[in-house]
Amino acid sequence: MNDLTILCIGSFFKGNAFMRECKRQGCRVILVTVEKLKDAAWARESIDEIFYMSKSVLPDIINAVSYLARDRRIDRIVPLDDFDVEVAAALREHLRTPGMGDTTARYFRDKLAMRVQAQDSGIPVPPFIHVLNYDSLRGFMAEVPPPWMFKPRSQAGSIGLKKVENSEELWRSLDELGDLQSHYVLEEYLPGPVYHVDSIVSEREVVFNIAHRYGRPPMDVFHTGGIFTTHTLDYDNPETEALFALNRQVLSSLGMVRGVTHTEFIRADHDGQFYFLETAARVGGANIDELVAAAAGVNLWAEWARIELAHLRGEAYLLPPFRLEYAGLILCLAQQNHPDLSAYGDNEIVWRLQKENHAGLIVTSPHLERVQSLLSGYADRFSNDFLAVLPPSTEAL
Repeated sequence: MNDLTILCIGSFFKGNAFMRECKRQGCRVILVTVEKLKDAAWARESIDEIFYMSKSVLPDIINAVSYLARDRRIDRIVPLDDFDVEVAAALREHLRTPGMGDTTARYFRDKLAMRVQAQDSGIPVPPFIHVLNYDSLRGFMAEVPPPWMFKPRSQAGSIGLKKVENSEELWRSLDELGDLQSHYVLEEYLPGPVYHVDSIVSEREVVFNIAHRYGRPPMDVFHTGGIFTTHTLDYDNPETEALFALNRQVLSSLGMVRGVTHTEFIRADHDGQFYFLETAARVGGANIDELVAAAAGVNLWAEWARIELAHLRGEAYLLPPFRLEYAGLILCLAQQNHPDLSAYGDNEIVWRLQKENHAGLIVTSPHLERVQSLLSGYADRFSNDFLAVLPPSTEAL
């Protein structure tokens, strides 16, 4: 099976390493993306055909891909971003292509579906309620004290999240939403540090995972601005093993079969317990793939491609050797179009972000304390050298 065709759906610019690995293994690669990314730096040397749409939305994309399939056999359909997960699932269902279908995709996109399923499986989640029945909402607000988190069910990351301080504020928000309010979930706000576990899953088994802790919760950075940081957790800390165990439980409960995942947990200040927040069947955003590569030497995009192709060829997937070092990532919006990071010269720096109006670095070391020290110092310097604060974006990182 050397003439395999992989169709990638990309509504955001990411996933070049996935497509390069597919091409390296002799596959034909087709990319369907949006017109606004026509000039993006796609790995064109690894892409056989690129098709542009005004928007990658249903049912238009089903019609477009079905037309392509008239004279192209499509073996796998892969979403490159969180927003593409449901689209890819619908395409698989329509074309009867193997992979995650509509029902499972909902567990990895719909914040209500994933919470209900996790709770039914005995996984701790913050108290929540579907924004649907008003009497039930009133009962929830009477029982669970504010503030609450008001979350869209199918956005990505922190997009659209709102902290609600009282019931009057919630009712005003519902009036503004009108018929769209059932697409939201209301949840108790739990103060505490937020963690992410990034995994590789092969045939329902988590074959690789790595845990990191955000400096500030992503929602706080997203909505109020500031410096975004995250760093690897101590590999020998019981906290890390507890996260790994809970992550395996979540992915098993939600039915993850193969691929990569990005899952977030919070450790509540009031009881010290970990609670499941959300998960996604894709590589984490905000350059977390580069962070994992710096800490462990594992390219999540390339391994995702290797898993898909191994299954397609009836072969066993083998995780390559990896290391257990520590890495830290720092990012911020920058006032400058092209921030000058030349003053940051520590030997531990292994990656520098190349993106307009953004400043970012990744450091790595065998010692966690060194990573934490560097991030702490850089955060103060980034605030003085680069930091810009803008209203929250409506798009994913």
